[in-house]
This record gives sequence, structure tokens and C-alpha cells, in this order.
Amino acid sequence: MFDGYDSCSEDTSSSSSSEESEEEVAPLPSNLPIIKNNGQVYTYPDGKSGMATCEMCGMVGVRDAFYSKTKRFCSVSCSRSYSSNSKKASILARLQGKPPTKKAKVLQKQPLVAKLAAYAQYQATLQNQAKTKAAVSMEGFSWGNYINSNSFIAAPVTCFKHAPMGTCWGDISENVRVEVPNTDCSLPTKVFWIAGIVKLAGYNALLRYEGFENDSGLDFWCNICGSDIHPVGWCAASGKPLVPPRTIQHKYTNWKAFLVKRLTGAKTLPPDFSQKVSESMQYPFKPCMRVEVVDKRHLCRTRVAVVESVIGGRLRLVYEESEDRTDDFWCHMHSPLIHHIGWSRSIGHRFKRSDITKKQDGHFDTPPHLFAKVKEVDQTGEWFKEGMKLEAIDPLNLSTICVATIRKVLADGFLMIGIDGSEAADGSDWFCYHATSPSIFPVGFCEINMIELTPPRGYTKLPFKWFDYLRETGSIAAPVKLFNKDVPNHGFRVGMKLEAVDLMEPRLICVATVTRIIHRLLRIHFDGWEEEYDQWVDCESPDLYPVGWCQLTGYQLQPPASQSSRESQSGSSKQKKKAKSQQYKGHKKMPTLPLKEGLLSGEDYHFLQGVADQESNGSANFYIQQEP
Repeated sequence: MFDGYDSCSEDTSSSSSSEESEEEVAPLPSNLPIIKNNGQVYTYPDGKSGMATCEMCGMVGVRDAFYSKTKRFCSVSCSRSYSSNSKKASILARLQGKPPTKKAKVLQKQPLVAKLAAYAQYQATLQNQAKTKAAVSMEGFSWGNYINSNSFIAAPVTCFKHAPMGTCWGDISENVRVEVPNTDCSLPTKVFWIAGIVKLAGYNALLRYEGFENDSGLDFWCNICGSDIHPVGWCAASGKPLVPPRTIQHKYTNWKAFLVKRLTGAKTLPPDFSQKVSESMQYPFKPCMRVEVVDKRHLCRTRVAVVESVIGGRLRLVYEESEDRTDDFWCHMHSPLIHHIGWSRSIGHRFKRSDITKKQDGHFDTPPHLFAKVKEVDQTGEWFKEGMKLEAIDPLNLSTICVATIRKVLADGFLMIGIDGSEAADGSDWFCYHATSPSIFPVGFCEINMIELTPPRGYTKLPFKWFDYLRETGSIAAPVKLFNKDVPNHGFRVGMKLEAVDLMEPRLICVATVTRIIHRLLRIHFDGWEEEYDQWVDCESPDLYPVGWCQLTGYQLQPPASQSSRESQSGSSKQKKKAKSQQYKGHKKMPTLPLKEGLLSGEDYHFLQGVADQESNGSANFYIQQEP
């Protein structure tokens, strides 16, 4: 596995350091590759143990670091390039101290000048990187520093099935070994060394170079899915040098024996790990695809939009009639808020007709099979009926669960829901949930699970009691058995960190924390903001991501709001709320701007069958006994 190293089958008991008698590596999960001791290992004893000169380029270096068993060349490329007899004779003469030929002078001078220049540039680059890093660490946000300084834990990648590697993360855990760039080195070329995972936080791993034992002085965070992270053996297969960090070069004279002992029986990444990462970041949605998506200004209807860009599976959709392409909407490709063209007509959902009479050049309808599938339901027996009461997450205020009413029963299991006490007369603020949505709950769910239920606006008989309210309104509660009671083993725990979409401004992804778990319902808190901005989200929502997702996909992460920045926006909590609400330009109630009568009638199609959307961040499950 380690082509280019000395054979590990040689006697490795001659290590001169007593520190090599370390404890065996703790056993790790079994589905990762095991590093065996019958391969070959690069060895880099300290610089005093023997030097060699490359017969091709003239580079001087540690002998055991050189390529091939004869240690004649510094790299695979030099070995392959060494084919000319004239070059061989000239270079050998130089190495033997004989007067070099004219050609040999050129061969000698060129590498020397090039390497000196490269080394000088390398040192300058290191200094610049150090300055840049210091500046960024002061002003930017670092998940590693945030987690270390507060002893936080992050939700594991396996909690996010829709995220890259979410279904094939395997047993990547602490003590897994990887090959990474060695930044504690003065060589002018990029070299690598082996490191072990000390701590995992989503995609991010805290790594420690082999040989540092309990010394955390050079520990560093990196994204385990990054391009510079490789399984052990990658350097050997790629002809890349392994060099121990300068800080610990003196610790061992036989690094080969050390590595063999430390790595035998340890786990590393699968050899196809980088390929799996790449495959998991391929998305079927492409720019110019047309979809039907919820109208962010009127949730009761859908509109046609075009995929403008795709980042990590998240879509920037531009409404088709937007001439300047600024009227957009962000959502994940698995969001229940988007559908194939014709979905509204097929299920009877309200639809806003586009002013564009024909498709623009290059635009095409998205294939229906690319959209998230909803569970099939049987509506022939006992089913939801108009007027039934329930509890539902308010899509215009996701921190609340409200008293709600089924306003219309649509086809394929979809329901139009209205929030009691705040509905428009024409139903323009109704919204659509599927019957299996984890965002709707039976009467009594909040009381059973000790969640504050938001009563109808203007209802004065407080505290709110469902029994009294049903009697006063002459209504009945939707049967408990019709609600979704499935609770997956999601793996979330209170206090876990993650990256979450602010669904009131869905273009933003923020540092967030799970503060409460009710079955499959998660309470998401945005770090640095008040609790009034929390959001109820389903554990399988595509709007939740592991720590490090933004870095992996190139999406901008919103750091926690500092106290000073919050105070600068407003002087009181009421002003703070107003400032934040202005920033969040997504779905928000506008009671002072009711729709004019007949405004929608000229723009909407009302099809025969009924149906609607299901909220993108479904939530909750309940366990309430069925009433007799």
C-alpha cells in the first residue's frame, strides 16, 4: 500500500528512542480500512541520520526520504526522467567531484537557482499566510475556535441525510488516521504527514500530527471532506513525501518503526472517500430549469420560477416574470415548497399566472421525478374535513405553534390551513401542508408536551382551553390517528451545534443550536439572537446542515450576532425585533396591508381538485391518546 517506502517487514525493533513503547491504538469501528504492517512505509529519520543527493536534479535531502530502494532520486518524476546517458555521465561526474561538462554546469545551476528562488518564495508565502490568518481570525468566524472555547458539541453528519456524505459517512470518528499537509516544515515543496482525529464537529475535524502524543500545541481544524485530506497510503501511491513536523523531528531516529507501530491496526478513510464526497455533491437540478414554487408574498398560491444557481443542493429561484432577476426565493431541492410544472393544476392548488406567454430560450421544465415524494394516503375512509381544528406551526412566525383550522381539503392528501384569528377574508394567507407533514399536530399536542400554544388573535378567555374553544366555535378536533406519528432515530441532542437556514430570510444560513427536542420536532436557536427568533423545525428538514457545510459548499455562513451589533441596531427589545424583522424579508404577516377584493381572482387559476404545499421545515410528532 505504501509504494516508495522501505519494507515494513524489515526489523523495526531498532528504534533508538524509548518513547516508542507507547500504548496500542484503541480499536476503532470496523468498516474503515485497516492499516497493515506488510506494506511499505516512507521513513524520514532526523536530518543527522544520513543525507543523499538526487542523481537527476541534484537536490540534497534526507536519504530515507528519497524515492526507490536505492535512494538515488528525490521523486518519481526524477526517476522517470533519468534516461539520458549523457545526463547520467555529466551528473555522476559532478557528484564525484570531477570537473563538470558544460551540460553538467547547466544541470547543476538551474536546479540550484530554481530551488533557492522557490525556497525564498515559500518563506515569504508562509509569512504572508501567517499575517493573513491572524487578520482573519480576529475578524472572521471560526467554527473550531467557537467550539473549543465553549466546549460545544456538533450534530454528527449522519443526522443530515440530505447533506453530502450524510448517508455514507460510515464510522469516521476519533482516532481515525489521515494524511494531511505538514505546515510545520521549512521545505520549499508541499509535504505531508500523518495525523489523527482528536475531535469531530460535523465535517470539521480537530487533527493532531502523529508523534505529538498529548501535546496539543499544533492541533488544527480542517474540513475532513477537503481536497487536502487523504487516507493513509495516498502519499505512497501518489509519490508525495511524508515529512515529520520540525517540532518533533528530534524525538525519534527511526520514524519508520514509529509509524509502523502507531499505524498497525488503526483505521483510515476509505480509499474512495474523495470520490464519494465528489459524487455526493452532484445535484440533478441545473440552471434554467422551471419549477412551481410557493409565492413568498402570498402563501396560498404558487408561481413559476427558474433555477438561477445551485449551491450545495440549495436553489436560488428567480420568479419567471422578474425582469431584473432580483425577485428570488431560496430553498433546498428537496423542499416541499417546490414542485414540477403542472403540479398545481393536477391537485387543484391556487396558481398565479405568469405574464410570460412562452418559455424563454434555454428554459425547460424540470423532470417530475427530481422532486421530493410525499407519502401516499387513503382519503376514502375517515379523513380530514373542512372546519376541523388542529395545531400548526405558523409559516409566517416559525417560533410559534398556533390554533388552526382546515379550510380546504385538497387532492393527494394536501390540506389548506388557516391560523385562527389572523386570516384574510379571501383566504389569501392560507397555506398548504400535506396530511403527513410533521408541522401539523392534533388538538392537545402543545399541552401534552409543555409547549406554549398561541391562541387566536383577540381571544380573551385566557388561559386558552381547547374544550371551551371547541364548544364556543361549534367545531370538532381532527382525529389523532390521521396525523403523522413516525419518529425517526434522528440522533440530535439538546445543545448540539449546526448550520441552519433562517426560514424568515431563506438566503441566510446561520450558526445555530438545538435547544429543545419534542419527538421529531427541534427548536432551533440562532446564536446571538433572542429566543423570539427561534424556529420549530423538523429533524429531517433539508434546511439544517452539519457544521462545516458552508465551508464545504462555498456558501456564506452568518456568524453569531454579537451583543454590540444587536445593541447598535436598537435600544430596546421592541426596536430590536423591528430591526430584525426588517432584515428578514421573507414570509411575514402584513395585517395593515390586506389584499384588495378580487386582486387574486384575475391572476389565479382555481382548478377543480384541491391541494397545496407542505411547509419546508416540518416539525414535531405527538403522542396523544385517541379520544373515545
